[in-house]
Amino acid sequence: MDASRRRQPLLLVLVAGLLALAAWHQRPDGLLHLTVLPTPGDAFLIRTPAGRAVLIDGGRDPAQLPLLLGRYLPFWQRELHAVLLTRGDGRRLPGQVAALARYRPALALAPHDLGRGGTAAEWRRVLATTRTPIATLRPGQRLALDGATLTVLAANPGETGGAVLLLSYGRTRVLLHTGGPAGDAASAAAAASPLDLLVYPWQRALDTPAIAALRPRAIVFSEAYEAPAPALLSYADRRRYSPRLYHPKNDGAIDLVSDGRRAWIVTGP
Repeated sequence: MDASRRRQPLLLVLVAGLLALAAWHQRPDGLLHLTVLPTPGDAFLIRTPAGRAVLIDGGRDPAQLPLLLGRYLPFWQRELHAVLLTRGDGRRLPGQVAALARYRPALALAPHDLGRGGTAAEWRRVLATTRTPIATLRPGQRLALDGATLTVLAANPGETGGAVLLLSYGRTRVLLHTGGPAGDAASAAAAASPLDLLVYPWQRALDTPAIAALRPRAIVFSEAYEAPAPALLSYADRRRYSPRLYHPKNDGAIDLVSDGRRAWIVTGP
């Protein structure tokens, strides 16, 4: 037996050990994560305490989103618990289509007015190849996520689209409001206690009854929604509505982490 053949078992053991070490480092940490991904448009990733993943929207860059998911999901994970589209436009849909080429969801939820041509047709085609059931995004739907719950409060409200989603885990409450004023009433209905985090469009005004009722401890601004008359507010103006403000363009990825009793925010590249 020559030297190269003698080294092969050692190399196999080394590779197996490295893979096991990588898997150990990427194991679920028992915490809930809601990550606002730093991609053009809107893209949000939920990771449950047991390691399941839900992708909401996807941004407009089909090359960037799969790279970001590869950063946050274990290298062996190729399945998603669900994917959600809050609106089937060019600021949310292209990235999700690209992600579906690599990750297979168990369920897909989309607005009732999602088209059947262009990128929407490709979205439907990819899901058909994996036999993924598609359901219409409707108010009242709930996804159980290892002790957390994602509830649809409003879906496709008004001509500008978007949705209002509430993520709850113990004492932690996060509201994702990705659309226009038509979803404000549903948002205000979630104001039983202060929010740990509100995800809210940058172009929308903040002096609304819904914001006053929600009393968010932190706001992350999203960029997919386009207002007819964008709010011209500085960061100083916006701090009147919450002491902590974040934007992916300034802060990179924004990760809310919760153990069900307390929540904290980590930012990164």
